[in-house]
Amino acid sequence: MGHSVLLIEDEPNIIEAISFILSRDGWTVHSHSNGADASNEVIRRQPDVVVLDVMLPGKTGFEVLQEIRENTETANIPVLMLTARGQNKDREKAESYGANMYMTKPFSNSEVLEKVKTLVA
Repeated sequence: MGHSVLLIEDEPNIIEAISFILSRDGWTVHSHSNGADASNEVIRRQPDVVVLDVMLPGKTGFEVLQEIRENTETANIPVLMLTARGQNKDREKAESYGANMYMTKPFSNSEVLEKVKTLVA
């Protein structure tokens, strides 16, 4: 049985690209594009990995990450943060909120797949 990923991203091209990469490798991919209720979607889906964009409508990825970590049902789900902002302060903030990995856009297909596989290993 394959693993599942919840992709929380509001950019359709990125959703399509990551979904294609992961599903081709046998992953079940669900996507969600609104930060306001994203943590509820994580609770509902209980994915093996969450791929989380920083800039989302409704709430930032940092706020969503904080909610995921504060909930006992989702606290241990690995989270890969995606952002177009590569500054050290953003990386440090993601790490302080409990992100397992951090990746800047643009990214390579193989890099996404490698990081997601590492998170479930």
